Amino acid sequence: MQIAVTGGLGFIGSHTTVELQQAGYEVVIIDNCSNASLSVLDGIERITGIRPLFENFDLREREKVKHFFRKYPDLRGIIHFAASKAVGESVEEPLLYYENNLATLVYLLQGLTEKEQAHFIFSSSCTVYGQAETMPITENAPVQPAESPYGNTKQIGEEIIRDTCKVRPGLQAISLRYFNPIGAHPSAEIGELPLGVPQNLVPFITQTAIGMREQLSVFGDDYPTPDGTCIRDYIHVVDLARAHVIGMERLLKGKNSSNYEVFNVGTGTGSSVMEVIQSFERVSGESLNYKIVKRRPGDIISAYADTKKANDELGWHAEFSLDDAMQSAWTWEQKVRNKH
Repeated sequence: MQIAVTGGLGFIGSHTTVELQQAGYEVVIIDNCSNASLSVLDGIERITGIRPLFENFDLREREKVKHFFRKYPDLRGIIHFAASKAVGESVEEPLLYYENNLATLVYLLQGLTEKEQAHFIFSSSCTVYGQAETMPITENAPVQPAESPYGNTKQIGEEIIRDTCKVRPGLQAISLRYFNPIGAHPSAEIGELPLGVPQNLVPFITQTAIGMREQLSVFGDDYPTPDGTCIRDYIHVVDLARAHVIGMERLLKGKNSSNYEVFNVGTGTGSSVMEVIQSFERVSGESLNYKIVKRRPGDIISAYADTKKANDELGWHAEFSLDDAMQSAWTWEQKVRNKH
């Protein structure tokens, strides 16, 4: 079965491609390489023995999206990762985020709805909950006003899919609301490789430890949490990738309860920024240079998942610990820097 993975050279997309290929699917990656490297194809091939098909274009180009669907008439489904994803940047560049994250989604759904049967998994986010009122966060928690344009694109994206599914019963879709993906493949052949200054905590930690960055900034230590730093649910990227494969199999086998479903994907455990730093220092043996600075716009206090629905209905469970994820991220960072 042929599955397209948009943003398939990116962090989560590449790990999901590996898991799909190892499960027997033929994968077509779409990526414009704006935040990824072609060398990721080599890493995927070294892990799986298979080089995925690859299409290099920008999903904002509507005619190229139409051409893609004509070129791959046997496509059974799409897993859609391609999007801009930095909370801070979205506050500064809202129009970029609305164009890149929403127009591309519309073009893909237009192509899929021309098929009699189509299967779609959307890379959503816990940001749709805003600052949830209770923890852990269930799928029934109210969707709060978004704290950032990035979060708003995920809320609107889900609404677009939900509205489309109402009038296109042949479209079967799942939104996976995931929390904070970290880590790298155990082989250290692929991992998180941001271009430029990292926007996420863990690559900034590993780049600081290896000497690429002078210091890690911890954005605020005056939040109402046990140690004053923000709390998030950090999930190993391989666990997250496997959730996408299980979700796609659910759709392909017709096991979904409706043609639009939503699942949280996290560990169910909240860890503070300081606990992540301590985990890294524990597994690496390195002492991290960090400094407390003022809060960052758009950040919420705390977010961690209630995973019962994904556990029970998908049969999916997170298997890796925070220490496992930090160890894999550090091994990956060392390999990347040794190579350079």
